[in-house]
Amino acid sequence: MSQMLQMFQQAGPAQFSALIGQVAPYFASIAPQMVELRPGYAELTFPKRREVLNHIGTVHAIALCNAAELAAGSMTDASIPAGCRWIPKGMTVEYLAKADGDIRAVADGSALDWSQLGDIKVPVLAYVGDKPVFRAEITMYVSRA
Repeated sequence: MSQMLQMFQQAGPAQFSALIGQVAPYFASIAPQMVELRPGYAELTFPKRREVLNHIGTVHAIALCNAAELAAGSMTDASIPAGCRWIPKGMTVEYLAKADGDIRAVADGSALDWSQLGDIKVPVLAYVGDKPVFRAEITMYVSRA
């Protein structure tokens, strides 16, 4: 079991979410709350608040990218085989609609082959309510540790 998944299961969602900002301080900028983490799936939320807004009062593109990287990275860590490591290699994003509310980001890697090494393209969708507002594909490079 990955160290991140073990930490999530032992600490619980609230404490895990607080710890993530200490392990990787930049993630704290969006005040994320991890809702669910398991192999092949991660879901988190973050509130629409002044610190993440752009000049038109919607959630800033980089805050959405930050959430996508946290969801994809956490899910990748929970999904790769023991003895492997990962690092984000690239991200392609698409803005689908104005992000005018609290955000829910979902990385669903249930259809991916986690036994492979090399580049794995992890899909992430972000929603306001049930409306998709952002899509990302994050290339994770997986190698032996």
